[in-house]
Amino acid sequence: MTEPALSCVLLADSHQALSEGVRGLLETAFATVVMVADEASLLEGASRLLPDVAVVDLSLARHGGLGWLRSLRERGPDLGVIVLSVHDESTVRDAALEAGADAFVLKRAIATDLLPAVEYVRTRRLGSSRRERPEA
Repeated sequence: MTEPALSCVLLADSHQALSEGVRGLLETAFATVVMVADEASLLEGASRLLPDVAVVDLSLARHGGLGWLRSLRERGPDLGVIVLSVHDESTVRDAALEAGADAFVLKRAIATDLLPAVEYVRTRRLGSSRRERPEA
């Protein structure tokens, strides 16, 4: 039996070239990929589109911090959130996960780790998995 396709992903990254590549990967798992390039558009898109998953660059916020992640959680507690980052320090990953991210993927490992993270979020949203969070 095939798992149901997720309908919509919100991709938030200010780096256009990287976003296009990530979009191509996400189009294999989602019917619709909506790209935004700033924090305000991310929060508006999450409220308006009600996506299944948000894939967000950790450095999207102008002032740093994880306020955007907390705001996403307030708008959609069931929204799957995958954080992308160039930072591979465990403190950065731990902070994102503690703030409410479902998965953390290093940008250098997007090609191998993003779709498994999407699958993890898919099974988590469907309540059929108890696997640990993927952490690249």
